[in-house]
Amino acid sequence: MPDLLLELRSEEIPARMQRKAAGDLKKLLTDALVEAGLTYEGAREYWTPRRLTLDIRGLNTRSADVREDRKGPRTDANEKAIEGFLRGAGLTSIDQAHVHSDPKKGDFYVAHIVKPGRPAEEIIAEVMPGIIRNFPWGNPMRSGAASAKPGSLRWVRPLQSIVCLFGPEHEETHVIPFTVGDITASNITYGHRFHAPEAITVRRFADYIEKLEKAKVILDAERRKQIIAADAANIAFASGLELVEDEALLEEVSGLVEWPQVLMGAFEEDYLAIPSEIIRLTIKTNQKCFVTRRPGEETLSNKFILVANIEAKDGGREIIHGNGKVVRARLSDAKHFWTRDQGNLPDLETLEASAAKFDLDLKKPLDQRMAKLDALNVTFHAKLGTQGDRVARIRAGRRTGQGDRGRPEAG
Repeated sequence: MPDLLLELRSEEIPARMQRKAAGDLKKLLTDALVEAGLTYEGAREYWTPRRLTLDIRGLNTRSADVREDRKGPRTDANEKAIEGFLRGAGLTSIDQAHVHSDPKKGDFYVAHIVKPGRPAEEIIAEVMPGIIRNFPWGNPMRSGAASAKPGSLRWVRPLQSIVCLFGPEHEETHVIPFTVGDITASNITYGHRFHAPEAITVRRFADYIEKLEKAKVILDAERRKQIIAADAANIAFASGLELVEDEALLEEVSGLVEWPQVLMGAFEEDYLAIPSEIIRLTIKTNQKCFVTRRPGEETLSNKFILVANIEAKDGGREIIHGNGKVVRARLSDAKHFWTRDQGNLPDLETLEASAAKFDLDLKKPLDQRMAKLDALNVTFHAKLGTQGDRVARIRAGRRTGQGDRGRPEAG
């Protein structure tokens, strides 16, 4: 039975959207095929930063014929009723209808209608434009000269090409041509945007995935994750360190690269005076990098792991240098604010009333800042009072197990 290969290639899709988008594409297309009377053996979705791909195996070449019995008027009905029945059933003469008898209702006409099945290619070409145009992106955009025209295509990032191939596993496949905007489906895709920007002609999924890998694109996101995790652990081990694993970051980083290249950078050890949680959060949030530590220790080392998307000719030295500059700048900011927050506020004498109100210890920097919020009468919500009022509610709620249940009234 034939297989279907579909690829939608675009500018970079945000990492957080990729897995869901690939799943949505699979569901939308397979549901549409089944609704049209086609069956398939299996379907799997793939995604990279620049493409969503579907591999559908064992798809029927044609939908099944559908038989429908349409009940008509009694045989002694007036001429207009019979004409209406013929039009609705698609018959040209009452002789094409059959007469059925009912002991209570008498004789009446029935049309036996057979709707022939349709080729799978025709069904796919019919449903795909609607799926692409109505794809459930959160914030789709229009792009290019066509964006000024009514009804122009909206996509999460500019859509660049579509591959749609159909055919048996061991025979020649063919393109299912359909057009969305100014893009027509073909058998042409492209590899890594820097390493292999030339056009690639594909025939079916097996050679598609093989040619992509030669063009520096690893299609399977789970395999990219495995490569990143293994290489990061090995590089850390080679430096006498261990990787601090982070599954959420690994998922995100695998969605940022098509050809993962794992490298190690470093920052000055002075920054290790900052709490480890702050260092890790700063490096993870701003640079999407992993942190390392000495085996058996909780405190971090000054080495971090980054993942690049290009195989640099200099071995990654410039990439490491650039990431290091940003990491140091972010850690410098973090150290500044952390150090500042350890000092005493200059106006402690004005905070004594607030400290007494909440039983705060003004020798503690965090308690000083809580007292400052109350002393300044910082508004939490116009209908709920100040931050001090809110803290009082939270404290009372903790004693009763209710928390801060204050809510503004509607309107």
